[in-house]
Amino acid sequence: MAVYAWEGRTRQGTTKKGVMEAASEAAVMAQLRAQMIVPVGVKAKSKDMFEGITLPGSGPDAKDLVIFTRQFATMIDAGLPLVQCLDIQAEQQENKVFQDALRAIKNEVEQGATFADALRKHPKIFDDLYVNLVAAGEVGGILDTILNRLAVYMEKANKLKAKVKSAMIYPSTILGVSILVIVVLLVKVIPVFKKMFEDFGGALPMPTQVVVDMSEFLQTWIGLIAAVTVAVVWAFLTARQKVPQFRFQTDAIFLKLPVFGSLLRKVAVSRFSRTLATMISSGVPILDALEICARTAGNKVIESALMKTRAAISEGRTIAEPLEASNVFPGMVVQMIAVGESTGAMDSMLAKIADFYDDEVDTAVDGLTSLMEPFMMVFLGGAIGGILMAMYLPIFKIAENIK
Repeated sequence: MAVYAWEGRTRQGTTKKGVMEAASEAAVMAQLRAQMIVPVGVKAKSKDMFEGITLPGSGPDAKDLVIFTRQFATMIDAGLPLVQCLDIQAEQQENKVFQDALRAIKNEVEQGATFADALRKHPKIFDDLYVNLVAAGEVGGILDTILNRLAVYMEKANKLKAKVKSAMIYPSTILGVSILVIVVLLVKVIPVFKKMFEDFGGALPMPTQVVVDMSEFLQTWIGLIAAVTVAVVWAFLTARQKVPQFRFQTDAIFLKLPVFGSLLRKVAVSRFSRTLATMISSGVPILDALEICARTAGNKVIESALMKTRAAISEGRTIAEPLEASNVFPGMVVQMIAVGESTGAMDSMLAKIADFYDDEVDTAVDGLTSLMEPFMMVFLGGAIGGILMAMYLPIFKIAENIK
């Protein structure tokens, strides 16, 4: 199953848009026609590494979903009926969007739908991984066990995401503060020194003249510079969302970045291994599991490699062969997966890979933080100190002349 964004026209001629989960574009079109809507455009949606930011009031965050899953597993294990569990969970939810979704799911179950089918109608809250694991738990009669596995998986996935965010946010914050301080100095402070130097007369030292020229340039063009910066960022994000080839190329560049590229690759390997391990151990078919892993990879290069692996498996090949040919996954990972395939312990082998790369991400984040701290301090201190020193050079010269 995949999530598709669709647009269509009703019989009255009005245009409608929405999101639907289905097996293919043809299935989406068939459902739209059944609703008397003429399809105009249907496009598959895939996750971006920049997605996942939850705005207040827009729905449950990852922590809410983990708590819900754990509590739900406990109630199912205690023997409470499914409808009663949903009713209790809906009543105690503080998030209005999540509460309404749980009530709608409860009504669907009461009308005879399976729990997984009811969850599938809320793709913004319950993704493919969640729905497919719940479906496997319902079929196997181990829903409480599956939900506990889901909770463990989400906790580890959220911990991994928090590590990456901390690695990205810290240097970004320091760099942003540095740029802001330098801009304030050049726009507000330097003009005061410039006026004082003009009153004294005489030629300025070269470092001072350079700083004054920079200040004049920034005062003249700061509006245009800000507008161009915002336009470039907006164009970049829009192109990543709208142009698949640009998204693929930029994702490939991200994986090759010094320091950050290695971190992103380790995060992707950990996420893939843990997701696939959880799904295989829960009884989800390997082809469905790989498709979900691909769509949740967050990187088009890795997504492409996993989809090629899925196609190769459908033709009778092993998992390790196409993964090795993709040149995306490290050799150690490929060899461990090959051993897991030959011994029939794929899920446990993948879990070991995920644990190993979680530790690798920890080490990489600590190393990145240790590397960036002195670099940022030197940059900030050097830039501000250089500007201030350039401004004091004429004062020192004047003091010497007075002596």
